[in-house]
Amino acid sequence: MPVPPLDHRATGYSLAHAYWLARASDLAYKDEATIERQLREWGFDRVRHHRSTFTPPFPLQDTQAYTATNEHMIITAFRGTEPANIRDWLTDATTPPCPGPAGTGHIHYGFAEALDSVFPKVKDTLAEFHDNGQTLWFTGHSLGGALAMLAGCRLYLEDPELLADGVYTYGQPRTCDRLLAASCNKAFKNRLYRFVNNNDIVPQLPPEPVFHHVDVLRHIDSGGRVRESMSLLGGLADRGRGLTADAFAPAGDGIRDHFMAGYLTALERNLV
Repeated sequence: MPVPPLDHRATGYSLAHAYWLARASDLAYKDEATIERQLREWGFDRVRHHRSTFTPPFPLQDTQAYTATNEHMIITAFRGTEPANIRDWLTDATTPPCPGPAGTGHIHYGFAEALDSVFPKVKDTLAEFHDNGQTLWFTGHSLGGALAMLAGCRLYLEDPELLADGVYTYGQPRTCDRLLAASCNKAFKNRLYRFVNNNDIVPQLPPEPVFHHVDVLRHIDSGGRVRESMSLLGGLADRGRGLTADAFAPAGDGIRDHFMAGYLTALERNLV
């Protein structure tokens, strides 16, 4: 059975829509010409790129995202970063959390700086593109997932009329404290979905108890099945199976499961 085409009129959750937003997240890693060419093939007629460059000692080199629209939907996708790079600054405990969007709760300083560098451009683009009542979607992988969640949250908290139709993230790190997570859970009920591939290490960072996740999890088990729920014991057992799935590289399981290719493969298999 072929993968269904991107539904520009989608309004709610589906695995097919999760798959296509994962592809949009993966596309954010490409160069601008490739992004524009692919988006045209997907039926988007307007694209805007967002990019900011940082200077040392900031731990990231830049923040990149794009916004694409047609007459029915708008997608803003944030680029992530390589696992080897993200682990260092996600575990940095020397920088205290800073105030979250609209002063609600707290977030990691790196997330705040990265989002602040492009958010005004993203917001202006959304105001320009949102001219036909289009649905609005945020997405991203890894660090991009954290920025997608925070962008959707900030947009809503600064203007409650600007509630995104969905925020889908893949391999997202812990992003905020309990207060902001609770606010997101309430505002984005049935709109925010966090996908985690088996033993992906990045969603386990930064460490608790300071940082937390939002509630709605879609766990991809060691067999590649997307699960809406899993018991604690079942989850531990599944993690164990994932660790032994590659006898030649068990220690690399947490990194291997983080790559976007693994998310795309699993989601596609769940569609057929």
